[in-house]
Amino acid sequence: MNDLVIAAVQMTSGEDVEANLERARELVREAATAGALIVGLPENFAYLGSRQDHRLNIAEELPPVDADQHRDLGPILGAMRALALKAGVWLLLGGFPEKSSSSNRIRNTSVLLNPEGTISAIYRKLHLFDVDVPGGKRFRESETVEAGDDVVVAPTPWGGLGLSICYDLRFPELYRAHAAKGARIVAVPSAFTLETGKDHWHVLLRARAIENQVYVMAPAQIGAHGPTRRSYGHALVVDPWGVIVAECADQEGFALARLDFAHQDRLRAALPVLTHRRL
Repeated sequence: MNDLVIAAVQMTSGEDVEANLERARELVREAATAGALIVGLPENFAYLGSRQDHRLNIAEELPPVDADQHRDLGPILGAMRALALKAGVWLLLGGFPEKSSSSNRIRNTSVLLNPEGTISAIYRKLHLFDVDVPGGKRFRESETVEAGDDVVVAPTPWGGLGLSICYDLRFPELYRAHAAKGARIVAVPSAFTLETGKDHWHVLLRARAIENQVYVMAPAQIGAHGPTRRSYGHALVVDPWGVIVAECADQEGFALARLDFAHQDRLRAALPVLTHRRL
């Protein structure tokens, strides 16, 4: 299996959807020019704001994976399909605003587009962020988001890509399920809060990589998204030994890394924890 170059994008998305999409285009094109074949955008890449009515208004329907996908696409999905096609990359829309069955909630959905611009996989966030974080901030994602119920490992030319979103990171059983389904890489696109990220982001991502001997790609939001919300950032890539092999600075950009699957195979052979499981 050939090595693979991937990029985990870091953005500061806000209320202006078109400005967010244009910034995503710029960063994805730059990553593709740098050699990336899989590029991941962070959670809420198209919109990160406090206006729930606006989130409902911009939410789009997704065609099924096996359907004719090139008709009646919404502006966000249409723009990203064109981007994947033009850049020639596998493009992960880390947290896409998908219409749900509820009139007042959306789905927080990860969508994997192949280089032909076709949807290869759809994952709807399982674990919703209903948390009171240090500093007095209160988040109730379940009030505005409808949870998914499926574990998704997307097939790619380099092996399985396990899909997850942000708060999922705190539930190791999801990533063990990815490994059991053949994942060689897992993606954790996020908008981790500054308060929790500074203490938990790196250690949790490294733990998931070590436990399951997978590469971890973690696109991230960074900075202020209005007067009351800040994201931690530090988009990064971790190898199966838990070593951070690429990481973004405190600004928009991307973490670029070459994945060595022969190295992964050697680690799995020398320390075969995935075959030693008793539970």
